[in-house]
Amino acid sequence: MISAPEMDLLSGRVAPETGELLELSIVMPCLNEADTIENCVRVALKALCDNKIKGEVVVADNGSTDGSRELAARLGARVVPVERKGYGSALQGGIAACRGEYVMMGDADESYDFAEAPKFLEKLRAGAGLVQGCRLPSGGGRVSPGAMPFTHRWLGNPGLTFLARLLYKVPIHDIYCGMRAFRKDLYNRLNMQCTGMEFATEMIIKASLRKERITEVPITLHPDGRKAHAPHLRTVRDGWRTLRFFLIYSPRWLFLLPGFFFLLAGGAGYLLGALNGQLNGVTFSAHSMLVFGVLILMGFNILTLGLVAKTFAINSRFLPPDPKLESFFKLATLERGLVLGSLQGISGLACIAKVFNQWAAHGFQALDYNETMPWVVTGALLLVLGTQMIFASFVVSLLGIRQR
Repeated sequence: MISAPEMDLLSGRVAPETGELLELSIVMPCLNEADTIENCVRVALKALCDNKIKGEVVVADNGSTDGSRELAARLGARVVPVERKGYGSALQGGIAACRGEYVMMGDADESYDFAEAPKFLEKLRAGAGLVQGCRLPSGGGRVSPGAMPFTHRWLGNPGLTFLARLLYKVPIHDIYCGMRAFRKDLYNRLNMQCTGMEFATEMIIKASLRKERITEVPITLHPDGRKAHAPHLRTVRDGWRTLRFFLIYSPRWLFLLPGFFFLLAGGAGYLLGALNGQLNGVTFSAHSMLVFGVLILMGFNILTLGLVAKTFAINSRFLPPDPKLESFFKLATLERGLVLGSLQGISGLACIAKVFNQWAAHGFQALDYNETMPWVVTGALLLVLGTQMIFASFVVSLLGIRQR
């Protein structure tokens, strides 16, 4: 058992005599966890005491009505009320109140063993910025029988982790694990925004994008100890919110690659149609030019939206600065965009004027379709692209002011 004075010191009620910063804060989000909060707090405090770690246990209460906060406070935890609802909101409020140089977070449902805290602290002391727990065997972890649903273990978590490793080069094997530790100053630099379950993945992705030192430690996941209510995690809802977050934070995969694909595919098909070319016995003509012209417009619009999205994200500090984008803005000035757009528009009008003159010369009667339709399609395409280029240049230039 931990004595009352020791609990007071660990919980921050009595400041260390030297006035130095606490080393580790263990924060637990809490929403009606009366079934399990006592044991979680007790184990966490014992881990601090047994390993002589100057620290505290912070319970970020998100509006509990079952006495959870009173149970936690009675054992020696410091309870921080957080009014704004959501898993991420609770953690943001709790972390903001932490007094430690390092912060460890974990759910208060007995699924995580806070006795493993020293393993995380050891990695932080060695220089890591973020230490992620790994429950999956691929990273050396272990899932106790009944601790994780089949779909989560074999589909959801591996799938989302695969995407994180592919899109963001995250060097871990279990991105959704809720037990992790990190430097408080690193957390402050990440400018966390998410208020739901995707808070956990936002932290890892942002740290990876900023090339912070990330490592992981294997842990054991235990069955949820709650009896009064089901887990707060909702598989479909939270899985979609995480996938949505992955895409939003990756302009390259959401905008750049699809945009270039449509642009290149459209350009190749358009050229075949303009030349009445054949491919594997298929003849391309004016009809093909019209369809592939639409692909070109789609590609241009997607790329423009991607540029706007990435610039906005960087200006809003959602994403870190990108040297490639800074180089782009040095090259792609407003004036150059206006000139290029104007040339495209003028060329388009010239193509349409050519056909109009032929039409007038024939007394505004029907023209030869095969001869005139390619010019009309080309003229319309260039006119639309030029107009979009001009107005997109103004929008991108406005957003890029902070990049210069």
